Amino acid sequence: MDLDLPLVWAGLIAAAVFLYVCMDGFDLGIGIMFPFVHGRGERDVMVNSVAPVWDGNETWLVLGGGGLLAVFPLAYATILPALYMPLVLMLLALIFRGVAFEMRFRMETERARRFWDRSFSGGSIAAALCQGLCLGAFVQGIRVEGRAYAGGWWDWLTPFSMATSLALVVGYGLLGACWLIWKTEGELQWRFRRLAGPLGLFTLGAIAAISLAMVVLSEPFRTRWFSLPNMIYAAPVPLLVLALAWRFRKALHEEEDAAPFLCALGFFFLSYVGLGISMWPHIVPPAITIWDAAAPPSTQLFLLVGASVLVPLILLYTGYVYWLFRGKVTADTGYH
Repeated sequence: MDLDLPLVWAGLIAAAVFLYVCMDGFDLGIGIMFPFVHGRGERDVMVNSVAPVWDGNETWLVLGGGGLLAVFPLAYATILPALYMPLVLMLLALIFRGVAFEMRFRMETERARRFWDRSFSGGSIAAALCQGLCLGAFVQGIRVEGRAYAGGWWDWLTPFSMATSLALVVGYGLLGACWLIWKTEGELQWRFRRLAGPLGLFTLGAIAAISLAMVVLSEPFRTRWFSLPNMIYAAPVPLLVLALAWRFRKALHEEEDAAPFLCALGFFFLSYVGLGISMWPHIVPPAITIWDAAAPPSTQLFLLVGASVLVPLILLYTGYVYWLFRGKVTADTGYH
């Protein structure tokens, strides 16, 4: 049986994007949570909890974007002009927050540190907002004529994309809060345990509202979710979300450390699966499939050989770093 290379690559790129959302999501969530704490010491603990891993988290964004360019060039050439503005703003925000991350440790005056703390938080929020705008614009569809983008400059800015933008900021805040429950202790952990409940409730409400909006606004999405036998295959997703919501509440009530973070990751994973069900097999909804957008088989096979070596190495290195810096982060833990 011949290997379906576009399907393999679609799976790899989807996995890379999901890993980025998870790993950089809680990283961005740390900055989003900055306004909820007071004092240099608490912010230092928060930043130190991600300091050993935050650079590597963005590797998956590069892998996903690079893979899209190399393997699905038509999709890349269509998506990029449709989302130029939010993508450029997102990259600028990520760069700015990266600078702020380092500069806040090097400032000697409290005034300068406050400026870079606000910059780190603002950059995190801006990057999350832009990612949400991209997601919303992508999900609601990109206008294509022939093999080229046929929409306007502001097509990405709609009520739906603004709603997904706000939802993603809160979702990343939930990931950040749950990460800090896992990695900190004492007063700081208690504060984020209290914040995680409302953040989780809002995130679940946003998942439900956006899912409903998707099936109302899009006939293809509605068909995939509410026609037989698709309904039978898709039914486990909302049921698992409900089960995970119960487990999340129980973990907070029983003051577990790791379980809330794992449940928050589960919310994102199930939302991602639901998005995949809604869009399949389109890589540029509603018109371009993964097979339409794929590069020549020889190109895909050549790149797959390299990816089969590179991706396991990245996974091993990432796993080792997270294992090496496991455990709680305290005020005595330094970064520089």
